[in-house]
Amino acid sequence: MNPTTYGSALRAAVARSRMTCFLGVYDVFSASLAARHYDAIFVSGFGFAASHYGMPDIGFITWSDMVSFVQRLRLVLPTHHILVDIDDGYGDPEVAAHVVCALARAGASGVVLEDQKRPRRCGHVGGKQIMELDEFLIKLDRVLKARGDLFVVARTDATEEPERLRRAAAFNATDADAILVDGLESLDLLPRIKARITKPLMFNQIAGGKSPACSLGQLTEAGVSLVNYSTPCLFAAQDAIENALLHLKQMDGRLPVSGSTNLSACNARLTDSLARRDQHQPPRLTQAVA
Repeated sequence: MNPTTYGSALRAAVARSRMTCFLGVYDVFSASLAARHYDAIFVSGFGFAASHYGMPDIGFITWSDMVSFVQRLRLVLPTHHILVDIDDGYGDPEVAAHVVCALARAGASGVVLEDQKRPRRCGHVGGKQIMELDEFLIKLDRVLKARGDLFVVARTDATEEPERLRRAAAFNATDADAILVDGLESLDLLPRIKARITKPLMFNQIAGGKSPACSLGQLTEAGVSLVNYSTPCLFAAQDAIENALLHLKQMDGRLPVSGSTNLSACNARLTDSLARRDQHQPPRLTQAVA
């Protein structure tokens, strides 16, 4: 796939599917595992801040680190959709425009741009500060003009219903490809948002976040056609690592002799990534786009 067509490929996939699922990853290895099950990957800002810096999602990410990460992802996932969380664009409108240009050349399929101002926070925690709508629309317009082929999701972190609805309608009037209202405490607002927009509506799922856990069927009924799971790989890794280290202590330093997580299994996953890169072939998917 030519880099200039990654955004178009994602746009076409969204247009022909009732629901497109993006699986959040935090490093290249987790992405290679997720890619065996889903064909759309979400580069989570929360996951990247945790894995790359060991820091919470409060604005530590620099755009050059994110671009480098996407380049490495694209090398091992030549045919997958890669949607990248770019927070507030890492600066003013010119910086944001530069970032999307760099990500397009790195092979990203799309980006999510939010309307928070700094100091920023994860969309599912308190303390968020929101840009004035007119100010954000200037930044969004600059990003849209610079995006090339990228699929752009316009995200609001507004917390009050009237402002959420106002911003969704304003984003709908732009050339953004989809709209995300993050941190929703209930699914009840989704139909009201959908009634004010014509573009695809995205929903963000994060374990322990503000939004309720829900099924794809519930989201489809509420008018959602894109869902991103921000942190399933990161949280699973945290739990698995903690359990493995506790087990190592309990077993007097003796490693397990059976199980699927061993040298052979891990090396097989890595070899598969190498072969996929060399052959430029998509993996066998057990669940991709619903």
